[in-house]
Amino acid sequence: MIPTRDGFGRGLVEAGEKDERIVVLCADLTESTRSHWFAEKFPERFVEIGVAEQNLALVASGMANYGKIPFISSYATFSPGRNNEQIRTNISINNVPVKIAGAHAGISVGPDGATHQALEDIALMRVQPRMVVVVPCDAVETHKATVAVAFNGQPSYIRFGREKSPVFTTQDTPFEIGRAEIFRDPSISSRSSPSDARPSESRTGQAADAVIIGCGMLLYNALLAAEELSKDGIECMVINSHTVKPIDEKTIIDAAKKTGAVVTVEEHQVNGGLGSAVAEVLSKNYPVPQEYIGMQDRFGESGEAGELIKYFGMDVESIKNAVKKVITRKK
Repeated sequence: MIPTRDGFGRGLVEAGEKDERIVVLCADLTESTRSHWFAEKFPERFVEIGVAEQNLALVASGMANYGKIPFISSYATFSPGRNNEQIRTNISINNVPVKIAGAHAGISVGPDGATHQALEDIALMRVQPRMVVVVPCDAVETHKATVAVAFNGQPSYIRFGREKSPVFTTQDTPFEIGRAEIFRDPSISSRSSPSDARPSESRTGQAADAVIIGCGMLLYNALLAAEELSKDGIECMVINSHTVKPIDEKTIIDAAKKTGAVVTVEEHQVNGGLGSAVAEVLSKNYPVPQEYIGMQDRFGESGEAGELIKYFGMDVESIKNAVKKVITRKK
């Protein structure tokens, strides 16, 4: 159990070691976003902007225009929530490679309540032309994603959480921006060994009844739901769509053709997030029944992270019910 924000902090340090053009700017949340690890190692390349998220984006865009590779870090409710216009005008339109790090995203922020629970940020970022959007599933993948976006040459948004969450990928698990990974496939007849790159595979060797496509920390719940459903004779593929934009259309379409039923899982509003992105792909290419796990057009509330995940229908049982419903619709 490691917070995904720890992966971001470690990824910043690795990127900084690889390239002296990497600079980090923060909006008075250095320790919370784990940017302080970079600041301690490279103080001459760290800038504390203060509580001024609009200025955070503007300063970074200027630095990028002069050859730096800036990361700007804050809570996702503030960046991109508060400074969306500055990101649009000065980063996206100018096509400069600023990396926006949205920390403490999703309902699992918990007691901080609705004002600090970013549930619209994926939608804000993915509609901006040129913006890459990555939502890694655990601390290890967040580390990889941070290093990857550092050197992709594009404006990029990386989203991660606050609470400790399961680590279920390894250093050997494949990660590439723009490519979804199949984490569970019932058509593969033997379970992967601990050294294998795939975190989980079914033992049945039969076709899947549905595919669960997820991103972020809730992907672990998707894997648990698939394992429990398997005991009831229902088999699911599970796909890690960590890159929401550019989304891996081929993998999604192929999975829809194999299963005929899709459930999307995300810690975000169902409108405008991963679920909408998947629906856009399938409606154009291969329409199938789809169910959505996420925030159902509501704001969050204060509470413990686990309680809120269950209350708002993002827990294992809710995913299982969505799978059963979409299979019924398919039939």
